[in-house]
Amino acid sequence: MRPLAIVDYGMGNLRSVQKAFERVGRAAEVTRDAERIAAAPGVVLPGVGAFGACMENLGRFGLIEPVRQAVASGRPFLGICLGMQLLFEESEEFGPVKGLGILPGRVVRFVPDRERKIPHMGWNQVRVVRRAPQLAGVDDGAFVYFVHSYYPVPADPSLVATTTTYGPEFASSVVRDTLFACQFHPEKSQRVGLRLLESFLALVARA
Repeated sequence: MRPLAIVDYGMGNLRSVQKAFERVGRAAEVTRDAERIAAAPGVVLPGVGAFGACMENLGRFGLIEPVRQAVASGRPFLGICLGMQLLFEESEEFGPVKGLGILPGRVVRFVPDRERKIPHMGWNQVRVVRRAPQLAGVDDGAFVYFVHSYYPVPADPSLVATTTTYGPEFASSVVRDTLFACQFHPEKSQRVGLRLLESFLALVARA
């Protein structure tokens, strides 16, 4: 059984994502090898950091086309936090900065106000608006863990799987066929996060 590929572009919480998959019984390797990414039965793009720096690193390590091809192949694909944002066309973080352009839309910053701190950090609820297979076993209103100052605004509302309210209501996860991406961190979301990873693995098993 081939391991999953966790795309290594030199930034992010790669080992914690790897350990979370190990907890649900599936090996995952951290790699920037295009051939190993192409051969993996499922691909994960995690991320923590600045949008522009992450895009620069993806380009530097020759990972932009392998990521695009992984999505185009129809293999199960999971984007996490900044790994979700990178899938969109552009971000206003120190920008505008072009993203991977896999999904239509852009990434914007929370507007500061007196009631809400930025970054949005800690536990918050998801409202399920589209019952995707990747959300099997995740209840409407479940609490998950966030750390972010920016969030994507999909140009196609049908992509939105869950929303979360932090001032504005924003898309906290999106889905398109076998691609699923979430602004929250499954690897930090305890039981709910592990359940999401199990549902992702169920798709991998059927692919």
